[in-house]
Amino acid sequence: MEIAKNYSLKRFNTFGVEAAAKAFVNAGSEDELFEILSNDELKSYRRFILGGGSNILLTKDYDGLVIKNSIPGIEIISEDEQTAIIEAGAGVNWNELVNYCVNRNLGGIENLALIPGTAGAAPIQNIGAYGEELSETFESLRGFYTETGKPDIFYKSDCSFGYRYSIFKNELKNKFAVSKIRLKLNKDPEIRTGYGNVKEELEKTGKSSFNIKDISEAVTRIRREKLPDPAVTGNAGSFFKNPEIIPADYTFLKEKYPDIKGYPLDNGNIKLPAAWLIEKAGWKGFRKGNTGTHIRHALVIINYGEASGGEILHFAKEIKRSVYEKFEVVLEEEVNII
Repeated sequence: MEIAKNYSLKRFNTFGVEAAAKAFVNAGSEDELFEILSNDELKSYRRFILGGGSNILLTKDYDGLVIKNSIPGIEIISEDEQTAIIEAGAGVNWNELVNYCVNRNLGGIENLALIPGTAGAAPIQNIGAYGEELSETFESLRGFYTETGKPDIFYKSDCSFGYRYSIFKNELKNKFAVSKIRLKLNKDPEIRTGYGNVKEELEKTGKSSFNIKDISEAVTRIRREKLPDPAVTGNAGSFFKNPEIIPADYTFLKEKYPDIKGYPLDNGNIKLPAAWLIEKAGWKGFRKGNTGTHIRHALVIINYGEASGGEILHFAKEIKRSVYEKFEVVLEEEVNII
C-alpha cells in the first residue's frame, strides 16, 4: 500500500480542475480496499472514495485521504434460461460493462450506453437515461464502511432508490465504499425505443427490427453528437437534475409558457426538463470567462480552459438563481460538490 502526499487530482476529475488530496492511495482489489479502510494508521484521515471522477466538482483541495477505487473484473455469476447475474468490480468502466452485456445479448442496461463513470458509482447515483434506470436491473452490491472497514451487502430493497438517488447519497454518503455490484439481466430483453430521439436514430439505419446492440449503438451516437467529450472539453455531463413540481404549479407554468413540457411521475408530481428551463432563461451556449454551458446542451456546464472549481460553482449558482427568478423552480445539482 503506497500513500502519496499532496497528490494532484486534476487527471482524476472530468472537469479537469486542479485540486490536491492531502493523501492518495489506489485500491486495486477488495483486499486492498479492506486493508486501507481498516488500517489504524489511516484512521485519522477523512476519507473520500473516488471512482471515475465524472460526477464531481472539486472546489478546493481535499484535506484527507482520497481512495481511488480501481477494482476490476466482470463475470457471469449464475444464469438460467431467462436471466443471468453479472458481477462487476467497482472500478470497471461503466460503458465497458454495457458492451460486455450487450455483446452477450443480456439486456437491461443497453440504453445506459456511454454514461461516464464506473460500475461502483452507478448504483450510488442510480444512473438513468433513455427510459432505463440502473435500479431496474440492480441485484445487490457489497463493500465496506469507510470508518471501520466492516463489510456489508446491500440488496435492492436496502438502497432506497429514487430519481438519481440512493441511500449512498444521503444516510450513507461518504460512509460506504462499494467493491462489487451485481445486475440481473434478461436473455430475451425488451427493446425500448420510446424515449428521446432513439427511435428516430434507429430509423436512420433502414432496419425493420432491432436488437439491444442496435439500441446501445444508437444511444452512443446520440450522446456523442449531443454531449462534449470530457477528454477534450472538461465537463461532468448533466450538472442539474430535472426538477419535480406539484401539478398545480405545472398548470400555472403551462398557462404562462404553453411550450413547456411536463412528465407525470408515479408520486403524482410533474418532472420538468431542466435543460428547457435553463435555455429559456438565456443560458444555453452562454460563456463567462473560462466556463459556460454547452452550445448543444444547456444542462452541461463546461470548463473552457483553466477554470477553478470555485468559478464553475459560482457560474452554476448564477444559473440556479436565474431559473428561479423566471420560473420559481429550484434546480438541484446532480453533480457532487466537494
